[in-house]
Amino acid sequence: MPPYPTPRRILMALGRVRSNRSSGSKLVFFDVSYEGETVQAMCNFRALSEAGVSREDFQKFKQILRKGDSVSVTGHPTRTSSGELTVLATELPQILSPLIQQIPETLTDPETRALHPHIDTLVNQEPRDVTVLKHLIKRRIESFLENDGFIGVNTPLLEARAGGAIARPFETRATEFPNTPISLRIAPELYLKRLVIGGFDKLYEMGPAFRNEGIDATHNPEFTICEFYETFATLEDLILKTETLFRELDSYVRTLKTTKLNSLDQLEDIDFTSPFARLPFIPTIEAAIHRQLPDLRSPSATTDLKSLFADLDIPLPAHPTLPRLLDALAARYIEPLCMQPTFITHHPEILSPLSKSFLDPSTSQHVAARVELFIRGHEYVNAYEEENSPFEQRRKFEEQARWRELDGEVVGGFGRRAGIDEGYLEALEFGLPPTGGWGCGVDRLVMLFAGVGRIADVLPFGTLRNVVALGQAGRRR
Repeated sequence: MPPYPTPRRILMALGRVRSNRSSGSKLVFFDVSYEGETVQAMCNFRALSEAGVSREDFQKFKQILRKGDSVSVTGHPTRTSSGELTVLATELPQILSPLIQQIPETLTDPETRALHPHIDTLVNQEPRDVTVLKHLIKRRIESFLENDGFIGVNTPLLEARAGGAIARPFETRATEFPNTPISLRIAPELYLKRLVIGGFDKLYEMGPAFRNEGIDATHNPEFTICEFYETFATLEDLILKTETLFRELDSYVRTLKTTKLNSLDQLEDIDFTSPFARLPFIPTIEAAIHRQLPDLRSPSATTDLKSLFADLDIPLPAHPTLPRLLDALAARYIEPLCMQPTFITHHPEILSPLSKSFLDPSTSQHVAARVELFIRGHEYVNAYEEENSPFEQRRKFEEQARWRELDGEVVGGFGRRAGIDEGYLEALEFGLPPTGGWGCGVDRLVMLFAGVGRIADVLPFGTLRNVVALGQAGRRR
């Protein structure tokens, strides 16, 4: 009688060895992992010898089997005395792809982990779980939008003029157009709004964007963005949709962390209960500094704000244009108040050239129909009612271009300066319906729900700095 009952069913387990151990000279146990699931395999020499496996071959297999090997195990499903599901091998397992390098038992050094991401994910569970979480959050956002009637589209990554945000693009040349600078997109916004003009009422895109700017804990030149546009959606509609999405994501991720992604900590200090707090831009700053801001449309606004900075003993930002001065005040007096989910509202018109604007009776300032969602002092969502007047949009583009010129900004490496997107203005003449637009940096969102502090932690190969280092390391070999 064989030592174990032999079921009729035969199965094959394929995967990578996560651990192996011997019990005496005739038993080998090892865990095989595939698609996030792990099953134990057991090789019993007494059973294998009846199938013609020699002791020499069995001992050789024991000696060469290593953690990380890709293997194939054929056998019967059974359970050990402790109840663990196990594949009892009926033939000697095959090593399909043996490891040449030894996988370390632990890997904690940050530099080593960054330069060897493939080893990091073999050794540590957290980077694997973060990658899975990012995938699931992206699918959840898509499901949220599609259940609300949105359709997903793809717009160009390469374009003749990068628009839709204020940022420095990456530029190159295309073989087909040697005399025309080509940019990687900094945002899909203007293409998506062209589709709205063309008759699509609810659409979204989730994909890469590129901004030729700095790298820090929350910024990388290459990142994932999600934008959606909905005709006739008001700012209040966008706020409600944002609150609902974040509340649902929080509940969904909590469930994931208690089931399959248990290396990640729960997000305990943030309350996603609606409604989120709201802070109006200008009144919040004025309350903090105990004085009024100057008329931001006046010719002397920049000079007046510089004087205010001097009075408050605040250092001026680099290239202190009016937009940069206002951004600096927001970073100092508003963003630190936004630890719990908070919408910053009523931004000065000059900070939002693509949004509608109006005269705010409470401050007598021209402000944008815009909100930004901040959590823990960081921005997660930017949403507004889109400017749909070609005449107002031209005025705002021209004003934006003047500020960028004053900032000394050269767009890209071919000496092109900021200009007016005449093609988009012409498209607006075909009628952009009243439209709500919404954008979210997906990587930063995953940082929040994964509970990690660096954008590098949610990018499988880290930031551009690390990607460049990986390429240079390869050339040095």
